[in-house]
Amino acid sequence: MPRIGAHVSIAGGLERAFARGEELSCETIQIFTKNQLQWRSAPISQGRAERFLRAWGESSIADVIVHSSYLINLAATDATGEKSIAALEDEVERCDILGIEDLVLHPGSSKGNPADQSLDLMSERLKTVLERTAHTRVNILLETMSGQGNHLGSDFGQLRRIFENLDWEPRMGICLDTCHMFASGLDFRTEPTYRRLLGHIDSSVGLDRVRCWHFNDSAHPLGRKLDRHAHIGEGELGTTPFSLILTDPLWEDVPCILETPLEGAGHGRDIAILRKLRGR
Repeated sequence: MPRIGAHVSIAGGLERAFARGEELSCETIQIFTKNQLQWRSAPISQGRAERFLRAWGESSIADVIVHSSYLINLAATDATGEKSIAALEDEVERCDILGIEDLVLHPGSSKGNPADQSLDLMSERLKTVLERTAHTRVNILLETMSGQGNHLGSDFGQLRRIFENLDWEPRMGICLDTCHMFASGLDFRTEPTYRRLLGHIDSSVGLDRVRCWHFNDSAHPLGRKLDRHAHIGEGELGTTPFSLILTDPLWEDVPCILETPLEGAGHGRDIAILRKLRGR
């Protein structure tokens, strides 16, 4: 069955993420390995890595997903582009030393440039990072986006273009965000529309490329291209889509990570709802 979890804080040390995850009854967690709003960060020492791996081994958490910095934009045509290459390479290396195999990346923004041109530039830079980190087993998962502003990645055709540019590199994967897909205009609130979505994903990039879900309800109606997360069942998606995903054998052992708001009942309530929808 799919694994239910949440994004948790690393405040006070990377290894503390496991206690926070277990407190929420997580089976899987997502973390940042550094401040997501800063370009530079201290490298992970061997001692820090050992503490992290020991805490992981002593916990009940099965998987750890890392979310990369929000600053990275491989499609940028200014100095941000080159900084993003170095930052993403560093993110991959940080995952590698921690024994983590999956790194989620926002596809970036075209900043008003032609989308195809931006996607091709992003692909070139991804290829550079993949080549420089070929010694690792870390996968880069492109997250589906809402289409807000000039953000890339709300269209599976765009993601397919990147995969084709990279000759279907096996270390490239997908993270499906429920709020983002709904905001971009993809409806999957019923069994037929959910199955249609799966067919669309499979024909575009392949269902085998999906290594992670981000579980978020949407505060805005279908197709508004507005990225605002809501607690499970409190937004426009409702609970049915999450039930369909959680009871689908297709997603056996795939991490389903909550990124819902921390205010209100927080992740604890949402995890309890997801467990009920899953059946246990």
